[in-house]
Amino acid sequence: MELFSTNRVAMFAKVREEEVRLLIKQIFEGCKGEIMSKVDLKTKTLELSFNIMLRVISGKRYYGEGDGVALGGKEFQILLNEYIELLGSGNLNDYFSLLKWIDFQGNKKKMVKLMKKMDTFLQKLVDEKRRDWSNEERNMTLIDVMLDLQQKEPEFYTEEIVKGVILVMLVAGSETSARTMEWAFSLLLNHPEKMNKVRAEINTVIHEDHLMNESDASKLKYLQNVIMETLRLYPVTPMLIPHESSNDCNVCGFDIPKGTILLVNLWTLHRDPNLWVDPIRFVPERFEERELDSDIYYNMIPFGVGRRACPGSALAKRFMGNAIASLIQCFEWERIGNEEIDMTEGISITMPKVKPLIALCRPRQTMVKVLSNI
Repeated sequence: MELFSTNRVAMFAKVREEEVRLLIKQIFEGCKGEIMSKVDLKTKTLELSFNIMLRVISGKRYYGEGDGVALGGKEFQILLNEYIELLGSGNLNDYFSLLKWIDFQGNKKKMVKLMKKMDTFLQKLVDEKRRDWSNEERNMTLIDVMLDLQQKEPEFYTEEIVKGVILVMLVAGSETSARTMEWAFSLLLNHPEKMNKVRAEINTVIHEDHLMNESDASKLKYLQNVIMETLRLYPVTPMLIPHESSNDCNVCGFDIPKGTILLVNLWTLHRDPNLWVDPIRFVPERFEERELDSDIYYNMIPFGVGRRACPGSALAKRFMGNAIASLIQCFEWERIGNEEIDMTEGISITMPKVKPLIALCRPRQTMVKVLSNI
């Protein structure tokens, strides 16, 4: 309620837009006039997503280079990469209970060591905010909100709860958006006619004398369809986050006892030929045709459904829409060579591309003047 309410999402719109503009500026400065320049879109989208969430959480940037990056940025990046890698790795102890007595693969030891370092970093963020508590002009970041709640309900908002919420928001709200943007751009590069359709919509809705913002991006209906089709084909969590049955129930003729861990296979659901026409084809237009079809609500659930659905889905769509639209508005994009982008999926808790996306770009002539003044 504190982070994803309508007012809170609107409050941090400026932060999100600033970070998108910084990304646009970095890419523009790296371009060499009319020559197509290589851009590592995997790295750029990850830096963008993490910096937005870190600024919402703590008011600081920890990714990239320059004066705006907080001290300890590199150390934090290494720490978070280790965390995400361990989070997505398999653990045989989960399947063979006898192995837990010997810590087969050494995962428990790795987890304990890593979480000590992560706890130290998160405690540092909280302590810094607590020291600034007397500053009347402080920004109301997530940590500020949590510390305020801690004063009102100290028995519930313990240090562990505060740090736990910060970590969940950071991991769940950053890498997922970056992965989706990388998949979306890969699909658009492999389907240039769809990319042109998005650009034509942008040209129709937005004047060339100003940069895109979130309000503008919300008017781009076809782009929203592109994002939905990306989430259908490449759901960022192909096996939905595990749930637990609260009561005995029956699903499709199967008796499910109370306390059973339930996993929903989104990959299969979103590509089921009984539910989708040409299920493996990239067709954003399908969401225009099925706009009034109520069945799509349960056929397409990349953020889950019901009370346990992802609370940040609306925020993610707004942010991703603005970021993707801004990149297409400002630059011309092409693949490296004639071969299509490799769409092979990797293995992790959030589905990565095996080959990171690197593309060619150059500033659009109509946007050079605007880009020069960022």
